[in-house]
Amino acid sequence: MSSLFDLDPGGLPAGTERLRQEVRDFLDAERASGGFTPMSDSWVFGGDPQFSRKLAERGWVGMTIPKKYGGPGRSPLERFVVAEELLAAGAPISAHWGSDRQIAPGLITHGTKDQQERFLPAILRGECLFAIGLSEPDSGSDLASVRTKATRTEGGWLIDGTKIWTSGAHHAHAVMTLVRTGPAGDSRHEGLSQLIVELPCDGVEIRPIRSLNGGHHFNEVVFTSAFVPDANLLGEIGNGWAQVTGELAWERSGPERMLSNALLLRLYAAREDADPRTVGRLTARLWSLRQASVAIAVQLTKGHAPDVAAAMVKDLGTLFEREVIDAVRATAVEPDLTSDDPFARLLAEAITASPTNTLRGGTNEILRGVIARALGVR
Repeated sequence: MSSLFDLDPGGLPAGTERLRQEVRDFLDAERASGGFTPMSDSWVFGGDPQFSRKLAERGWVGMTIPKKYGGPGRSPLERFVVAEELLAAGAPISAHWGSDRQIAPGLITHGTKDQQERFLPAILRGECLFAIGLSEPDSGSDLASVRTKATRTEGGWLIDGTKIWTSGAHHAHAVMTLVRTGPAGDSRHEGLSQLIVELPCDGVEIRPIRSLNGGHHFNEVVFTSAFVPDANLLGEIGNGWAQVTGELAWERSGPERMLSNALLLRLYAAREDADPRTVGRLTARLWSLRQASVAIAVQLTKGHAPDVAAAMVKDLGTLFEREVIDAVRATAVEPDLTSDDPFARLLAEAITASPTNTLRGGTNEILRGVIARALGVR
């Protein structure tokens, strides 16, 4: 009798190839009809709510939401297969990515019944897009230094402060926001809570942050006495740090950490001027990172939270993505965002996006600190 953990040589459950082929057929049809233009870093910069709804219609958004919550109840490994194909195709998936990847699991683990009934069905339909409010100006990846404050008021909270690099907030229907609701304490991790800020909301201003290529994905979100009802507190007051760090295992370990430039690498490997040794080295690195990411997906399926392993995958994955860009730049092709040549355009997109690679999901320096503490060397 087979089980979920009867894996094929690629590290995924037997039987997932049919699912993979379904996704490939869908993507081929969408490309042929002009449904999307493949791009680098599509899970960060490729926001298309309409495309997200098409995926939702096929059951490919919120795949791991259990059946008792109205979801399909599929495994993280099946979601991994769908994610791999979407990323490898450069499909525009960033609009729903945060909702699918970490908001839905957070709601299932910490949400009230009312929150689950309000948000999970809408996430499944691709009709509720969440942004995630963590980073703040002058704080980098030091989440413990959160200064955005939530003050108690009748029936809820008043939020004052600023979040920055808030991906997709201009498309979002809600922002999952980490705020300070109490004193920091000796560890600085105390007194943090998560509040669901539904949009639009009085006292919330969303300001665009333009990327190097002129695109708009990141935002600054300013809260000025923005009211959030008690019903939108996620989990327990003061437990925000533990909740967020649990969610980060989902954010840091997925295939997006090594497949942002997968299409660019594929095109490079097919070129006559590609260095075969470099292609072999990058392919081997990619396969190793993929196996590590699959292993973490297995742990998540078992209910574990492998935060240290996820930090390692994120760190190594972002370094790999930089190596892909460096290898491709050794060709004679000039990067050009407006070029009709997909190779030149994808290279330009990868270069302009690369400064954020080691920042999003936690800087590599912060992640190495996490790893060092786990090894007992810090």
